[in-house]
Formats: sequence, structure tokens, C-alpha cells
Amino acid sequence: MIDTHAHIYLPDYSNDVLAMIGRAIDLGIRHILMPAINPDSIAQMETITYLNSGKNDINLHPMIGLHPCEVKEQISIWGEQLWPSKLESWLLEFAGLNQYVGIGETGLDYYWSMESKEEQMLSLDIHFEIAKSTNKPIVLHNRESTQDLLDAIARHQNGSVKGVWHCFNGTYEEGMKAVDLGFHLGIGGVITFKNAGVAEAIQQLPINKLILETDSPYLSPTPLRGKRNEPAHLDHVQKKLGELFGLSQQEIEAQTDRTAAKLFSL
Repeated sequence: MIDTHAHIYLPDYSNDVLAMIGRAIDLGIRHILMPAINPDSIAQMETITYLNSGKNDINLHPMIGLHPCEVKEQISIWGEQLWPSKLESWLLEFAGLNQYVGIGETGLDYYWSMESKEEQMLSLDIHFEIAKSTNKPIVLHNRESTQDLLDAIARHQNGSVKGVWHCFNGTYEEGMKAVDLGFHLGIGGVITFKNAGVAEAIQQLPINKLILETDSPYLSPTPLRGKRNEPAHLDHVQKKLGELFGLSQQEIEAQTDRTAAKLFSL
């Protein structure tokens, strides 16, 4: 099983990180992909990878990116004039390394950061260019910015761009637009929420374009809402997806693992 999006390096797990990884192994998870949020993520990801070294039952894979909600703060650190070149240099420093399997998490967030829309878009454009130059998948965050995000994908799609709309929560039409543009959809705890409407949309989408994720420590699935999320909770997402498609959990695991492994070259 593959959790394609989990921030397990965050302080939320500082008291039980090895136990948390052990629970993931017990569930059958063999790969956890860790999207970066900001430059501080690098040391945090390196630490958890070091702590887990020697445990051959599971592989932790870092990714490199600046979260859209972190753009404004990072501009204040790098400077108004220099930040685009600083961002590009920082991404390039890690994006070419084999252990970094993707570019992200990047994207757009108009819920928390409406005042930095232009800066978020420029950051996203820079991430897209790095993804194209390294031929690595890009991991996209979206909150109340769907049309702008889809427009950005279309603008950059030159036949080689690949990636995932992380934490997909859109309509069937929006999901198919992303799929038609060559993207995959990350399916997490939201699929288990009542009245979200996401499950109904996902049920109509091509299953070979779906991959599993938790977004740990966020978005715990029902019946664990309100609690800290972790990769071991992925079975709730897998089970719900199986119910929607009339497939067993084993069939869902085989299909989504195959898709994720190909997308991220695992």
C-alpha cells in the first residue's frame, strides 16, 4: 500500500514517530511520500528518514516544494525582489536528487491567502518549470482556486507534465478536466465525509487515475474525524473507495499502488 501524501515529519508526531511508522507497516504500507511545505521541511524529513533507516519494510520518500500558504512568509525571508530566484535555486538544489520523487506541495489557496494570489501563481509557475525540467510529477494543493489551478495546468501542459491534484474535492466535471490534462487525483479522508458530495463525483471518475493519500496529520477519515491523522488510517479511505467501485480492498490496493508507483517512479 502507498500513502502518496503525508506530512509525518511534523512535530505532531514527535512523541510517537516510530510507533506511528510501525502502525503503518502493520497495515501493509510500504511507501510514504512526504511533500515539503517550506525550507524547514528539509531537515525534518531528513531526521525522520534517518530515524527510520534500516527498516526495510517501509520506504519514506521526500518531495520538494513551497506550500501556497507559506509563500507570503517566505517572501518576507527571501525579500520582495529576490524571492523568485531564491525559490528557483532552492527547488533546483533538491529536485534533481533521486530520492526526491516529486515537486510539491505547491498550488493555490484562496481560502487562507487571498491577498497573495499573484505571488502564489508565480510560485506555482516556477514549480511547474522545475517539474518539467526534471521530469518529475508535481503535487498540487487547491482550496477555492479550482479554475485558476486548472488554467495553470493547461498553460503549462506541453505533453510531458504529470502530477496529482492532491486532496481532490471537486466535481466530476472538474476531476475529468484534470484527468484530460494528464493529471491524477489524490483521494483521502474527504471521501468518507457525509454530505461532502465528493464520493459521488469520485465514483464516476476513471479508477486508474486515482491514488490514495492521508494528508496526515490532517483530514482524518470517518470515524476518526477530529483526531490526528496518520498513514495507518489509509485503510478507511481504501475501504470507502472499494465500496464506491464495487471492488475489494485488495483490488483497490493493487490498482492504486500500480498507478502511484508508475507516477512517482517508485
